[in-house]
Amino acid sequence: MASLYADEDVPSSVVGDLRSLGHSVMTAAEAGLANQGTTDTEVLAFAASQGRVVLTMNRRDFRRLHLADAAHAGIVLCSRTGPDDLAQRVHQAIEASAPLAGRCVNVRADRFEE
Repeated sequence: MASLYADEDVPSSVVGDLRSLGHSVMTAAEAGLANQGTTDTEVLAFAASQGRVVLTMNRRDFRRLHLADAAHAGIVLCSRTGPDDLAQRVHQAIEASAPLAGRCVNVRADRFEE
């Protein structure tokens, strides 16, 4: 199972479902970073310092950060739209893509890809 850092934009229901699937998930609120104006660069650095994969719906900005520097614990980019089984799709992508260090996985409504 993965150690994840859920960015502010990840629904709490997804966090709960991922925890039920056995993943360790730290939320931005639990880390004291919610509503603090934390930049995406700071989020990625914090998650990396904790050995956690960033889980976010901010696909454009985090893909850009990954392309600029892949020295991180991993990034899982999620689609904002699609079926209600986002946690299950993230779980499947993590299982199929492990290890995630230095990788960026894009979870869409119908598939996942690097």
